Amino acid sequence: MAVVLDEVEQRVLGCLLEKAVITPEQYPLTLNSLVNACNQKSSRAPVMQLEPGQVQAGLRRLEDMHLIRSDENFKSRVEKFTHRFCNTPFSDYQFDPAQYAAVTVLLLRGPRTPGEIRANSGRLHTFADNDEVEATLASLVSIEKGPVVTQLPRAPGRRDAEWRHLFDGRETDAPAAPTTEAPTTTSSSTVNPASSGGPAIPATGVSTSIGAPAPAAAAVDPGVEITAADDLTQRVADLEAQVSRLAQQLAALQAELGM
Repeated sequence: MAVVLDEVEQRVLGCLLEKAVITPEQYPLTLNSLVNACNQKSSRAPVMQLEPGQVQAGLRRLEDMHLIRSDENFKSRVEKFTHRFCNTPFSDYQFDPAQYAAVTVLLLRGPRTPGEIRANSGRLHTFADNDEVEATLASLVSIEKGPVVTQLPRAPGRRDAEWRHLFDGRETDAPAAPTTEAPTTTSSSTVNPASSGGPAIPATGVSTSIGAPAPAAAAVDPGVEITAADDLTQRVADLEAQVSRLAQQLAALQAELGM
């Protein structure tokens, strides 16, 4: 993969790709317009709060990589920016509308299933069905310059696997490990009967006769409990992500309806 972008560069480039199609009358973008686009609360994941200096620094890095171009109006002294990432005579990538939409959604929203890409593509491109999305993603894997997307392993509790772009330089398709630590397991112990004067009784609740040796506790593989905790953590993370996406979609719908 020739192009490796950090989070700010991904957001800036994704916004330029998006606005070039959905608001061509406002394109190229000024620095202020681009800051607002980067910090949108809808159609973005994660939501970011970038300062103008951060966006401008990202633009300069992208310009050094020949992925954007800046033009200054000598009368107004306002600098405007346009992307050169794809679909120009000097670009490494020549995307069709479906490929363009899928890459833009993944740059702006992070990993998505084919159904989510179709739902989130909005005015970028209208996919007929999820099969068209999957065919588009497959074509982005097999392009001549090398794959630009990859499929992630299906997460527990999800019907479809997510896809992500490879412009962050990470080639692995392994999902990120949960950040929440698994709860520590406690070993079984013997209840102290000193206060009651009775015989020691194992915490497992199995009764034993006085003087008879207590049966050995069954060995518990700690990996089983840790794996279960990991699965639960992943499911909670998936649910939180789905709620966040639904909230963003609702906010976008309300904005379109003027609510």
